[in-house]
Amino acid sequence: MFPAMRSLLPLLTGLVMATPALAQDVQVAVAANFTAPMQTIANAFEKDTGHRVVAAFGATGQLYAQIRNGAPFEVFLSADDSTPAKLESEGASVAGSRFTYAIGTLVLWSAQPGYVDDQGDVLKQNRFQHLAIANPKAAPYGLAAIQTLEKLGLGSAVTGKLVEGQSISQTLQFVSTGNAELGFVALSQVYKDGKITSGSAWQVPTSLYEPIRQDALILKQGENNPAATALVDYLKGPEAAAIIGAYGYQR
Repeated sequence: MFPAMRSLLPLLTGLVMATPALAQDVQVAVAANFTAPMQTIANAFEKDTGHRVVAAFGATGQLYAQIRNGAPFEVFLSADDSTPAKLESEGASVAGSRFTYAIGTLVLWSAQPGYVDDQGDVLKQNRFQHLAIANPKAAPYGLAAIQTLEKLGLGSAVTGKLVEGQSISQTLQFVSTGNAELGFVALSQVYKDGKITSGSAWQVPTSLYEPIRQDALILKQGENNPAATALVDYLKGPEAAAIIGAYGYQR
């Protein structure tokens, strides 16, 4: 073997051995309303860092229960700020890792074009048969929907017409399949790049519900995973901010 080739072998061997170690998987629990943005962010994150996101999506309350029951999540993206704060107080997260990654917006949406007017008067007319909301005990967007109905004085009037999804994704499915004529969903589910992608919608004034401040944190299981730290840093950066804004979230 030529001397030059002998001198290169240790370097090449070191590179081959080191490359897999640099790229890690990170197990992430993600609130259902953030499904589309997270999928886009995960793809960009993998291209930019080599790390891979393995995401599970669901209602915040359900994800919290899974975390407390030992699910192997390393990062948690909640649909509220109270659940991450609770995990923090329970010692289930890395100290100082909690931050707000997005502020959500509630919309009243129908798959039918022209069905929902831009003032939400369709609610007051109350001619629909079914109104879909997410479970307010598990999904913050469901709680925001209840708050909105109460503020509008329509709580009792529509109670018998409510169809409850276990997550905001299931709620969207009820409306998109026609099982409910309309429903309260997350703006991010029906919005992209400045416009509603299908159907008709009323963006609910933020004065009608408490702010949907969505916090994320690194869980104890992700404390020693560099991919978990890298993902949180990425979520705070300009690339993720552009994607989050494109889906109608505020920062």
